[in-house]
Amino acid sequence: MKLLLILALLSGTAQATEEPPAIQWHHCQLNAADAEGAALDEAGAQCGELKVPLDYSRPDGPKISIAMSRLKATGDRIGAMVLNDGGPGGPGLTMPLRLRVAMKEAGSRYDLIGLDPRFVGRSTPVDCKLPAAGWPWSGGSDRSSFVRSTRLQADIAAQCAKNAGPVLQYINTRNTARDIDQVRIALGEDKISYLGYSYGTYLGAVYLQLFPGRTDRVLLDGPMDPSKYGPQLLREVGPANEAALRAWASWAAARHSTYQLGTTTAQVLAKIDRIYRVTAQQGLRIGKHTLDEGSMPMVLFGPLADDRDPARAMYTEFVQTLLKATNGPVEPSEALGGFLELLLTPAFSQLVSAQIAIPCGDRAVSRDPQTYWRDIQQHRRDEPYFGALTRMISPCAFWPVQPQEPLTRIANREPALIVAADGDPRAIYANAAQLQKGLTEARLLTLKNARKHGIFGEYGNACVDDRVVSYLISGRLPATDQICY
Repeated sequence: MKLLLILALLSGTAQATEEPPAIQWHHCQLNAADAEGAALDEAGAQCGELKVPLDYSRPDGPKISIAMSRLKATGDRIGAMVLNDGGPGGPGLTMPLRLRVAMKEAGSRYDLIGLDPRFVGRSTPVDCKLPAAGWPWSGGSDRSSFVRSTRLQADIAAQCAKNAGPVLQYINTRNTARDIDQVRIALGEDKISYLGYSYGTYLGAVYLQLFPGRTDRVLLDGPMDPSKYGPQLLREVGPANEAALRAWASWAAARHSTYQLGTTTAQVLAKIDRIYRVTAQQGLRIGKHTLDEGSMPMVLFGPLADDRDPARAMYTEFVQTLLKATNGPVEPSEALGGFLELLLTPAFSQLVSAQIAIPCGDRAVSRDPQTYWRDIQQHRRDEPYFGALTRMISPCAFWPVQPQEPLTRIANREPALIVAADGDPRAIYANAAQLQKGLTEARLLTLKNARKHGIFGEYGNACVDDRVVSYLISGRLPATDQICY
């Protein structure tokens, strides 16, 4: 590692240039097919690009472009707020549109900045040219399916090495945090506020660590455990998703007259067992797609992070279609068809490429497949539906470059408000306490009896929404941790 980079990392304050960087603002719509850009323009937003260093150890070296949107404050302005939707690798350009509404009376008081992180969306996007999403992917029920899925992970890493190799070493959370500070400088703000969901809570924590004293209000919703974040970020969520599946099965059983899946939780779960069994034997043909042991569990895992009735109704429709496919080919609904396109075609290669590259660039993992096989086997009984998915080897085990920096240790007194649901299937509730240990001045707002990932402005809980909005307006954290129901 270069000495200049080491010195910069010690302070976390290396600047790209002596002169403040400039954002080039313009209309958002790129072409007639750009519906998101059109929506931003209609709302009165601006879009712009900022040049930042590809490599922060060479601030005068090659630059990349970071894209953002800005929806200016229309009321008594508090400041600028940078938004991140998680992922890792989720685009954020249109976030100001929904957050302006979610933030209620606070929304008009901020310049809302929707940021596409480096190599995501419009920000010099990376694309491994993947034939399918491929990760997360299940190891299946036996050794042969595990080997097939392991080969797929190795193939993904090889595709990324081939098509994106020159930039992979620069894709990581610390560099994204540095980009955010360049945005702060370019906006002319001494301090920025920040709102992040899911992975965005880790990104926010890293920013707080690298750039202390440069934030005002900070909201972290659906928290990651910063000590465990990385390519295996799903490893410990299996039990929470098993519980969420059982809770859904009980919900469906109570509505047997509507869905015909069984009158008891056990009967409904027996239908899930049949789906797994037939998938292992012959696969499931749905429309133009065939689901196998690697891909099918993602159909049951992906939409499970929401316990509201409309989400559970859609999940039930997915299950009904999978169940029908155990007897022969079926056609998917529009919602399921869209999910399968995301999972099984190249359509979302760019999005998935960034989602893989970021954790691979943040943390090294074991490169021995046997490590993951043993872990799966040890949890077959207590995590029968999702353990082979959440504990499976990832492309990072075959990644062509090693992380260029150590994982960021979060230990500071920067103020923040953490929001967490006690039954979150994606970011387990224990993560909140771990994040709060690192952010010692943070306060925790817990939503009880909820199995939802992402709460503020999304779940419809008035208690959470009102307390968050109050904080965003006043800037005052509660004296103690709070609970909502």
